[in-house]
Amino acid sequence: MEYAVLTGTILVAGVLLALIAQWRDWRPPLLVSVLVGVAVRLLLMFTAANDAWQPVDFMESFQPAGQAVLNGQDPVLASEGGWHFLPTIPYVYGILLWLGIPWVYAGRLVTVVADIVLIPLVAKLAGGPKASLRALQYALNPLALLVACIHGQVEPVALVFGVAAFVVARGPGAPERTGVTTRVVAKVRRGIAIYGWRASLRRIVGPGGMLHRALLPGPSDRLDLRRGALAGLLMGLALCAKSWPIWLIPGMLLLLPNLRARVAALFMTGALPVFFLVTLPVFAGTSLKQIPAVIDTIQDIRPIIGEWGWTPHFTGGDWALIPSLAKIGTYLIYICVVLAVLLWRRADPIDMTLAILLIFMVVTPRLGAQYLLWFMPFLIARPTRFAWPAIIGVSLWSAYGYLYMTQFGDNEWWLLHRDWSRASIVLLPILLMAMPWGRRSPAPQVLAPPVEPVGKATVTSAA
Repeated sequence: MEYAVLTGTILVAGVLLALIAQWRDWRPPLLVSVLVGVAVRLLLMFTAANDAWQPVDFMESFQPAGQAVLNGQDPVLASEGGWHFLPTIPYVYGILLWLGIPWVYAGRLVTVVADIVLIPLVAKLAGGPKASLRALQYALNPLALLVACIHGQVEPVALVFGVAAFVVARGPGAPERTGVTTRVVAKVRRGIAIYGWRASLRRIVGPGGMLHRALLPGPSDRLDLRRGALAGLLMGLALCAKSWPIWLIPGMLLLLPNLRARVAALFMTGALPVFFLVTLPVFAGTSLKQIPAVIDTIQDIRPIIGEWGWTPHFTGGDWALIPSLAKIGTYLIYICVVLAVLLWRRADPIDMTLAILLIFMVVTPRLGAQYLLWFMPFLIARPTRFAWPAIIGVSLWSAYGYLYMTQFGDNEWWLLHRDWSRASIVLLPILLMAMPWGRRSPAPQVLAPPVEPVGKATVTSAA
């Protein structure tokens, strides 16, 4: 990796500039932040594409998927499991290869463009007077640069649609929102105590009951349904890129204004992946008999552990197939995600989503460095007290793997990997501290001062 020094220098300079911008409260125009992000990403993409070293999965998994589409073959089966997601991104790969763009550029172009679009989306996600500062800080985010420009991993594609879904679901108005505001459980308990089980059930799901009233159209029903459908469409595209954006769905739903909009969003979220699956015979040359094999390949996740967190200490820092530990980690994820939803259910849905993604990183048994990008747009848009220790920590750990370890051959790489993977456990408490612990309740609403009429004029009361 001949350009490691150049890349490392750019990453360090970007972090320093982002910290100075935070300290000096710089708020450059959004266009400036986007142009800075474009310049840095194009430079790193060019140097990465012209280096002799290329990521293994980028060359041996992603390229065969794009080549398969170009050849009229199924990208999942033709890549021999190297691509085990829906074929949405391989379609784009195939188009770029058909245009004659060399793979080392074509494969990265998809992720770099998505990461550039994320810059203004982070500003929209943040909202408020510091939106342009957050855009600049994401434009210079070292992990985003490594994942999009060096690795060519598809996390930015999933994120660009996922974050856009949040922006659309929140709609116009103040950036601060609340989560669950009604005490449904308390109401149900009180109803059971007064009316009994059967009568309470009728009051909830019967004609004219709570559920029926919630599904009735309101005065802005058309706009709400359109907003929900568009948010669901974007989230569905995120799921077509990768499966992990399922963790973003609860926050998106809570940002929508009512139950009808949430139903529309859920329908569209599920419809897009189904569409790309059933149209495989049309667009990818997959036979109907092959579709079950495609589904099996997509669902097959090997329980490889030993890359990150608590599992490398059971494997000596090497990769290992240990289904029992992978299963424990999976159960931990489910339990902790449910707890995060319960603890942050009344908070801003973006904070709840941030808590879900961070706790996932803490307890997951398997993780690639690119996974750490999942929470970055949300943490930068709504930073916590320990946001920057977390950002710098995971970026340093990832950069060591991307820039330093790749300088060595296989034997030396595996020796370095043992210490690198085990060292990641130091980051777990930092990620825990970076969770939005102080924002588990809705932000207090600032009430406008009362207006009292005086004659034909009105004045604002000082009380």
